[in-house]
Amino acid sequence: MLVVGLTGGIGCGKSTVASLLRELGARVVDADQVAREVLAPGSPVLGKVVERFGPRILRADGSLDRKRLADIVFGDPQALADLNAITHPPIVEMIRQRIEEARNEGVQVLVVDAPLLLEAGMEGMVDEVWVVTCTREQQIERLCRRTGLSPREAEARMRAQMPLEEKVRRADRVIPNEGSLAQLRAEVERHWQDLASRRI
Repeated sequence: MLVVGLTGGIGCGKSTVASLLRELGARVVDADQVAREVLAPGSPVLGKVVERFGPRILRADGSLDRKRLADIVFGDPQALADLNAITHPPIVEMIRQRIEEARNEGVQVLVVDAPLLLEAGMEGMVDEVWVVTCTREQQIERLCRRTGLSPREAEARMRAQMPLEEKVRRADRVIPNEGSLAQLRAEVERHWQDLASRRI
């Protein structure tokens, strides 16, 4: 089984690439979905997060208010580091389990779609690192349109991640997403065909 670690700058279109790879036949493990499972109401991990940040980060039903937590941590590097120290280990462990399950089921290509793949030290769990890129201006515009953040808030989110240039430096493949969806699809299909030829 070939395991692809898919990452990129926030707003670069990583989730779109993951969807295209799923259409082509890959199984995708979505790290954001895994995080939601790890931080489910009543979970020990959510308990630790509440212990650190207080009950104000919970909604009335006991679920995590992700926006309120984001507002706290993206303006405070120490708070973000504390959150990552609590959440990354159990998220990484669950992803490791999903990889093993896929391997046991005979899956040929597994994509780990993870915004913080490199920050969380998951490089060793994958065979290739793919990084999706676009311009800084596109990142800000897409992030503001998708989330309703202000440009200043969007830039704070971007600063909290590893610089895109560093991710590119550590990539095995770079997927530019500065044009149309058709161009992106063609780029993804080109890399997919290369994977297919290597598996024969």
